[in-house]
Amino acid sequence: MGQSLAKNLIHLTYSTKYRKPWLHADFRKALFAYQSGIFTQWDSPALTIGGVEDHVHALFILSKNHALKKVIEEVKKSSSKWIKQNGGPSIFEWQSGYAAFSVSQSAAPDVNFYIRNQEEHHKRMTFQDELRVLFRKHEVEFDERYVWD
Repeated sequence: MGQSLAKNLIHLTYSTKYRKPWLHADFRKALFAYQSGIFTQWDSPALTIGGVEDHVHALFILSKNHALKKVIEEVKKSSSKWIKQNGGPSIFEWQSGYAAFSVSQSAAPDVNFYIRNQEEHHKRMTFQDELRVLFRKHEVEFDERYVWD
């Protein structure tokens, strides 16, 4: 094959440091738009970004030219700086880690819906419980001692 082709859909989630409720509703729309631009700069367009006051979810197409870790690092680093410069707390931090899961094309509409409805979803479930469910669903082994910061 003369051309390299790939389409890897990724469901990404990560929280604020210690799950501090720093992402206020009136602030999130601009934050998500800014993060979308970062994904685009790294040839990894976001299909949807959503979240609540303490965490973010994104569904994006991972670039065939960039490592997952690098794309996520740039989104978190650049958006952290943006938050501090645009009215967020000067001590703002994202948690050090993240969770990322592969998504089949057929499951993308359901993941998109799930991300867009985070506010409703989190009336019933904390981020930690949500992440435990995602880990079990995707058969990711984890140790509670090292997941939360």
